[in-house]
Amino acid sequence: MTKTFDNAQLLSIVQRVEKLNEDQAAIAADLKEVMSEAKSAGYDPKYIKKMVELRKMDPDELDEQDELMKMYRDALGI
Repeated sequence: MTKTFDNAQLLSIVQRVEKLNEDQAAIAADLKEVMSEAKSAGYDPKYIKKMVELRKMDPDELDEQDELMKMYRDALGI
């Protein structure tokens, strides 16, 4: 059984994927530049990334995570 393709649709899909890959590469380069700028200004990129991650979190989830972290640190004396 041979499957037939809509050539125009297939080409459109492939071109869109290619464009998205280009956009993704450009965004990655922009992020690298911003992190380099942050590092040059004296900030630690590792903590910048962590702050971005924390800002995405639900406030209640973040509070719970902070409380659990404190409990574990207290239990370990750190």
